[in-house]
Amino acid sequence: MFGYDLATILLAVAVTVFASVVKGAVGFAMPMIMISGLASFLPAEAALAALIVPTLATNLTQALRQGLGAALGTLREYRRLLVTLCLVILAAAQAVPFIPQALLLLTLGLPIVAFALSQLAGWQLRFDAHNRGRAEVLTGLVAGFFGGISGVWGPPTIALLISLDVDKRENVRVQGVVYLIGAAMLAAAHLGSGVLNRETLPLSLVLTVPAMAGLLLGFAIHDRLDAARFRRWTLVVLALTGLNLVRRALTL
Repeated sequence: MFGYDLATILLAVAVTVFASVVKGAVGFAMPMIMISGLASFLPAEAALAALIVPTLATNLTQALRQGLGAALGTLREYRRLLVTLCLVILAAAQAVPFIPQALLLLTLGLPIVAFALSQLAGWQLRFDAHNRGRAEVLTGLVAGFFGGISGVWGPPTIALLISLDVDKRENVRVQGVVYLIGAAMLAAAHLGSGVLNRETLPLSLVLTVPAMAGLLLGFAIHDRLDAARFRRWTLVVLALTGLNLVRRALTL
């Protein structure tokens, strides 16, 4: 199946379900979990390709939960962030096929470990939001670079929303819209880079089904769950999987 044995496919499905349940329950972390989990047993480029379509589908659902009008309002309000994010994703993605496997694994693993450990330590990254336009552009630059090479642009986006002190409802909607636009650009960029192709696309499409199932399950348990404890254990898993990526990079 798709060039992989059944055990590998089932493991990829398990990673996808876990990642999407987390997204439904706490609103983010799906790409981080998927790239760190999948890249532990798949080539880094294949892992990146596999998360693209599931990420796009789940972000569409999250972005539209409060209606199309609210989503369009977010597009207008955060246009500077979104334009910068898309342009940098498009540029950064073209470099992926030329990055050595060890360096790519390090580039994936180190930011994930840094984010997870900083969150577990209680440190919140913040941007200087006195000049909102500059803060949005800076966020787009940082998020777009890591998004283009790894599919992960959540931490800088979350940092911006914390810095702007947006309320919980708007926070979830903005994350959904930003992640949706970013995921669409990521798909387009990696169709151009060759990472997403007729060999890698089928697995990404198949993983969309368990991703949507996991997302709905995450939505269902959202109100019943101790979100703080669940988020803490998710960060522990992220730290461990990120460290595993670094280990793989150092042993190649």
